[in-house]
Order: sequence, then C-alpha cells, then structure tokens
Amino acid sequence: MSATALLWRQYRFERRLFWRNPSAAFFNFALPLIFLLLIASVFHTDKKELNTLIPGIAGMAVMATTFSALAFNLTFYREQGILKRVLGTPLPRGTYFGGLIGSAVTNAIVQVLLVVTLGHVLYDVSWPKDWFALAFFTLLGVTALGALGIAFAQVIPNFDSAPAYVNAVFLPAIFISGVFYDDAHLPAVLKGVAEALPLKHVIDGLHGAIVTGAGVSDNWQAVAALGAWAAFGIYAAIRWFRWE
Repeated sequence: MSATALLWRQYRFERRLFWRNPSAAFFNFALPLIFLLLIASVFHTDKKELNTLIPGIAGMAVMATTFSALAFNLTFYREQGILKRVLGTPLPRGTYFGGLIGSAVTNAIVQVLLVVTLGHVLYDVSWPKDWFALAFFTLLGVTALGALGIAFAQVIPNFDSAPAYVNAVFLPAIFISGVFYDDAHLPAVLKGVAEALPLKHVIDGLHGAIVTGAGVSDNWQAVAALGAWAAFGIYAAIRWFRWE
C-alpha cells in the first residue's frame, strides 16, 4: 500500500473513533456552539458584541478541537498502552500521527465554518471579508495549538488528572484572550498575559478576516507570534514525546 493510501486509511479510522465517542463529539462540536447560541442570543441586538463574539468563539473552537482534544487523547492512549502497541506495529509513526492530527484539523475547520455560518444566518454577522485570511489563521492556529496540545500531553501524569491540567490552561486562556468580550477593557497585566498566549492572536486574525477585512499582511504581529508558538510546540512535542 502506498504511503498516501495508508495515511488516508488511518485518517478514516481516526474519524470513526471520534464519532464512536459521544463525549468527545459533544465537547468538540456541541460545546462551542452552545456558548455561541446562549451568549449571542443575549447580545443579538448589539452588533459590536456579535462582531467580537463570532471570531472569539471560532478561536475557542480551534483551541478545543486541537490543544484540548490532542492533550486528552494522547494522555489516554499513552496510559492505556495504545501508543506502545502502535510503536511495535509496522505502521509508520508519521502515518499514525498524520491520521490523528488530520482528524483534529478536520474538526477545527468544520467548527470555524459552522460558527461563521451560524453567525451570519442567525445573527446577521457579515460573511468573512477575507476568506484567505480566515483559512490562513485557522490553519496557523491549528498548527500552533495542535503542536502545543501534543507537547502538553507529556506534562500530564495520568488520564485522571488530564481534565484538571487541560482546563487549568483552557479556561483562563478563553476568558482573557477576548473570546466573549473586547479585551481592550482588560487590566494591563492581564492584557499582557493575553498577548503572550497564542489564542489571542488566533482570535485577532479571525476578527480581521471576518469583521474588519484585515488580511494576513495587516496582522504580522499575530503571524509572528503564532509562528513562534508553532515552532516551540513542534520542538517540544518531538523532543519530549513519550510512548509509554
């Protein structure tokens, strides 16, 4: 079997595994959409709030489907001995991780499109003004947050503690990075912390693509920050990865 065919088969297998786990499907798909529907319904007459919320929820969805999902899954696979058994099979390591990451990327892309579509259909938020920037920052965010999720899984000692570890990062990040409100009103200290985190720059890029029409060239600070986080995440994921 060719490498491409093998990768495609592994990807399809990961998609089946995902949909056979209802709780994973809920947290990856339903939870961000529930946040969107609940909060957007409160501010449905406030165009400014909606223009902040739609890119924010889209950014949160990218983090949930990559960073959180990969950290949870790899911790579980490592503790159950699945990674160790994969290591002992003829399946190339790159193919295994290609299927796993490809499934997370699919979830992120579908989530962003769902959030954008619901924002337009239900709340009259405009279609993205720059579709290329939307795709660019979605994929760059997926790369950075996905790599960081794989690296962070190496810090988690066991699956029982995974929710505490992941939520200790995920929840503060979404609240200070401007998911639900304009972060211009944050205290200076919290704003500085938000600027250092990748999610803030994902949201800034998506906000430009959806609301203001700012393209990639107008958000070089976000591109540089996400590129740096992606490089660090990839290095850490490779350097300290544990199969057992």
